Amino acid sequence: MSNPVIVALDVASAEEARALVERLRPVVNFFKVGLELYAAAGMAFVRELVGEGDSVFLDLKFYDIPETVKRAVRQAAASGARFLTVHGSGPVMRAAVEGRADAPLKLLGVTVLTSFDEEDLGDLGYPCRPEELVELRVRKAREAGLDGIVCSPLEVARVRRLAGPELILVTPGVRSAGAATADQKRVATPAEAVRAGADYIVVGRQITRAADPAAEARRLLEELARAPGEY
Repeated sequence: MSNPVIVALDVASAEEARALVERLRPVVNFFKVGLELYAAAGMAFVRELVGEGDSVFLDLKFYDIPETVKRAVRQAAASGARFLTVHGSGPVMRAAVEGRADAPLKLLGVTVLTSFDEEDLGDLGYPCRPEELVELRVRKAREAGLDGIVCSPLEVARVRRLAGPELILVTPGVRSAGAATADQKRVATPAEAVRAGADYIVVGRQITRAADPAAEARRLLEELARAPGEY
């Protein structure tokens, strides 16, 4: 794997996203389109990126009745996006697999958001630690036939042991040492995440709000290359 970095285009308009993509393309060509940008620019922007040769991680975390999820996944698969996230519950994941059918779209199950800790889970009615719920959802994702998992870098080593080598592991909540964690609670450095077994790391503000996003992305890749262990 030559480049594990997915840049999160967490901006408010297609114009802002295009400007970032143009600056980053010499270094990165895998971009995350999440709820904010999707609400602003929709599937048309996803198709635009795909048409220009970029890979798209469509991070919409689908969660609805199975029939709605199935039909929505079918539409997402037609866009040419490479990854799509769905909620980590059994019926939702099974419906997503059915909707994807034979399309090359990779489905990723969301375990526990990296902004959640044990107190947040308790507020939702889950009387357990984040890693316990993560393990349950990994098992459910494997049973449903998903292609990968989204998890905190703090859980990636445990998830890799449960998931085996074939599942794609994508980790948000990644920050270089000294970078602000913002609203994330369960974080690690890029090198720690990759060394623990992550296939891809999602990086947002550290790159997109840098004075020179391409230079920051290049610096992060150099940081990974210098880190001890496999990369």
